[in-house]
Amino acid sequence: MKKILMVLTSHSGMENTENKTGVWLGEFTDPYYEFIDAGFTVSLASPKGGRPPIDPMSELTEHITGSNRRFLDDELAKEAFSHTTALNQIHSTDYNAVFYPGGHGPIWDLAFDNNSGILIHDFLDAGKPVAAVCHGPAALINAEKQRPGFLKGKTISAFSNTEETMVGRSGNMPYLLQTRLEELGAKLKTALVPFLSHVETDGLLITGQNPLSAGPTAKALIELLEKQAVSSSRSA
Repeated sequence: MKKILMVLTSHSGMENTENKTGVWLGEFTDPYYEFIDAGFTVSLASPKGGRPPIDPMSELTEHITGSNRRFLDDELAKEAFSHTTALNQIHSTDYNAVFYPGGHGPIWDLAFDNNSGILIHDFLDAGKPVAAVCHGPAALINAEKQRPGFLKGKTISAFSNTEETMVGRSGNMPYLLQTRLEELGAKLKTALVPFLSHVETDGLLITGQNPLSAGPTAKALIELLEKQAVSSSRSA
């Protein structure tokens, strides 16, 4: 059975405000159930291990998705979420792909986490896909640190500067994700209209723009894994 690793943020604080952040719940639950319903086994990890913080805004009524409601009734999923494995105990050889959900947290922790950056390269070097959505692509910043030039020319998507301004949190962050990724050489593409779904695939790297892109990014990852399986069976 195919196994997918999901790496979640452990960070909850923001700058110049008492508001909290963390995992954007729908960016975890939408992909999680895409994977589960497609027959994949899903394991959860985070920099610190244990239960990741959830962005309170993502639990507001207007942001609740069907997968969020499903999660609230899923004792096995809630148990897994409460007991994520620390990243320093994770080995890429145990999984077929890795997925990074967003929420603003990755801006602070996964962007600077060496275990995460090394893990991304371990997956890619083994021909295994890496996917991320919204602020999840902040993890690519440390992958760039591990191998300077990694992001140069890569076509990706991520939460845009325009969207950051529109949600009113641009002043509570140390940097804007789109700007930083572009400074590192990435070609960032987004939907013509903010907050619409947009997914980019560049080789083994799959990235989505915003919360609405979480499910489609997961579907793109599943499609790539299925293509790999077909190719592998033909060459066997």
